[in-house]
Amino acid sequence: MSTSDQDRHHRQPPPSRNRHHQVARSKASKRVLLRVASVACGIQFGWALQLSLLTPYVQELGIPHAWASVIWLCGPLSGLFVQPLVGHSSDKCKSRYGRRRPFIVAGAAAIAVSVMVIGHAADIGWACGDGEGRGIKPRAIVAFVLGFWILDVANNMTQGPCRALLADLTENDNRRTRVANGYFSLFMAIGNILGYATGSYNGWYKVFPFTKTVACNVECANLKSAFYIDVVFIAITTILSVTAAHEVPLASLASSQTHGQSSGGTDEAFLTEILGTFRYFPGSVWVILLVTALTWIGWFPFILFDTDWMGREIYGGEPNQGSSYSAGVSMGALGLMLNSVFLGITSVLMEKLCRKWGAGFVWGVSNIIMAVCFLAMMVTSFVAYHIGYIGHEQPPAGIVIAAVLIFTILGIPLAITYSVPYALISIRIESLGLGQGLSLGVLNLAIVIPQVIVSVGSGPWDQLFGGGNSPALAVGAAAGFIGGIVAILAIPRTRIQKPIPLP
Repeated sequence: MSTSDQDRHHRQPPPSRNRHHQVARSKASKRVLLRVASVACGIQFGWALQLSLLTPYVQELGIPHAWASVIWLCGPLSGLFVQPLVGHSSDKCKSRYGRRRPFIVAGAAAIAVSVMVIGHAADIGWACGDGEGRGIKPRAIVAFVLGFWILDVANNMTQGPCRALLADLTENDNRRTRVANGYFSLFMAIGNILGYATGSYNGWYKVFPFTKTVACNVECANLKSAFYIDVVFIAITTILSVTAAHEVPLASLASSQTHGQSSGGTDEAFLTEILGTFRYFPGSVWVILLVTALTWIGWFPFILFDTDWMGREIYGGEPNQGSSYSAGVSMGALGLMLNSVFLGITSVLMEKLCRKWGAGFVWGVSNIIMAVCFLAMMVTSFVAYHIGYIGHEQPPAGIVIAAVLIFTILGIPLAITYSVPYALISIRIESLGLGQGLSLGVLNLAIVIPQVIVSVGSGPWDQLFGGGNSPALAVGAAAGFIGGIVAILAIPRTRIQKPIPLP
């Protein structure tokens, strides 16, 4: 993606700061890029289970709906510090196994541990003194929050270095960078499809009968079983990814440098360095960060309450009260699986779309589509409420089809969100000589700060308007629309390039 004249003439950072961290590398083939990106499939498998099942699960543990979003606050908070720190550390890592791969392996191991803690939260709470049946289970909640925190830290610890490794391998080649991020987005889609399909199946407790215990009912046993599958899946994809590409250790490269640069910069305080990078950012980078923030203000209410919205506002159920809520959650998981199919298709077409229309334009249009879909969810909730079936019978087929269709269409803008911002920021930051890990950590700040705001405010905000999910969706729609307009008007169009086949 071409940079503007303003970017080219913008003040560059001192070459001694981070340029000695760049590793000499040869161009990677498509097969190598595919294998490196494959870890996204394992990560997203667990993330899909997290998105589709955990908001309902925390309410079954006794957390009120208004405060369910606060539980998700640990994710953004961990990302606020962990992603930049891991990116900064991986830029400077001198392990003989490379800069990125040690973090990918450690993060994958932490994911496996965390999902086991989450899956067994009810059993841990019961063993520590929680009672059976309904009501608040405080010890189980503590175990769940601990596992959830570790899971979000581990996700940030794994995804950031993997994207940075892809950026390393593409060598600041605009098209290769878009293709590599398209592969990453494609594997996220595959992981989503498998994860949501796993989450929508209600019979896993029969496949793993030992998961159903005194403290863990059928829904809990299904969640626990799904996480067992996730552990196996993340192990396989991590091995495929870390064995794909050879990284030159930073220590080996540094010893061969002849520029006489001191390593004193590597001892610079992390916070000072990351804040110091901001003054080198040209206007286009700030625009990308702004649009990213607005985009995630739009997405996060949906991510928090997608299956809960289906269970409450379409099926009219409540957690731990009858079967309507569970049926809605399962239907929501099915909708998210179809969402991931569209996400995968869009990921395959991403390069052609960006080459033809420009990355900024594609991103902007996708945000407007997202906003329209959120408005459609609000309209569907309004119609469902006024039909009068809620609390008396199952939802009409037309309402369910409309809800699932909205979930499905949202896969298109989600694919853009998972790919285009990372490609844009990687190319522009690389040209400034800043480390890829640190640059992606900075982008993550534009993602997690809005998530913190939404996590703190969405539950109480919804309660002000009667306890539904529509108020948060309205805020999301407004933010997505504004972000779309900014992207279309302020991000330079990509020059149309004649495609050159990648090796």
